[in-house]
Amino acid sequence: MFKMLMPKLRVDTVFDINLEELYAQGYRGIITDLDNTLVGAKAPDATPELIEWFARVKEAGFKLMIVSNNNLNRVSLFATPLDIQFVHSARKPSNTPFRKAMKMMELTPDKTIVVGDQMLTDVYGGNRLGLYTVLVLPISIGDEGFMTRFNRRVERIALTSLRKKGLWLEEENKK
Repeated sequence: MFKMLMPKLRVDTVFDINLEELYAQGYRGIITDLDNTLVGAKAPDATPELIEWFARVKEAGFKLMIVSNNNLNRVSLFATPLDIQFVHSARKPSNTPFRKAMKMMELTPDKTIVVGDQMLTDVYGGNRLGLYTVLVLPISIGDEGFMTRFNRRVERIALTSLRKKGLWLEEENKK
């Protein structure tokens, strides 16, 4: 069970993702979480560095979607000014929002990457559908809501088990 929580790649931030390498491997779409993946959970707008990253994503040839468990107001206020499509109130790790995002991008699972900061929502949801999963470190843990804090506790238990089984090695973080 815990193996489904294992991302294909672990990086510190979205800026550490090698877009060119993933594109060369045949990936064409990126589904990304919003809160604590792209910006802190309470940050209303994208940073200049993130806006530049979005431009690099598009220049590299990727389609981009935000899939967030947060509400319409939060996700829309962030994504709309950036001209990024989104799925709000996603209820990840449900398959539905991932399938909806792939349909909107006109892509299949073997062409799609999921980027997020939570193993229980982003990684597990993506792995269930066979997507390439990327786990980033959360940006601002102090801003997280109750459910996310609960998920983090469950993730710590999973990480302990994965480490004991030799499946989660800290030095793998920088691939």
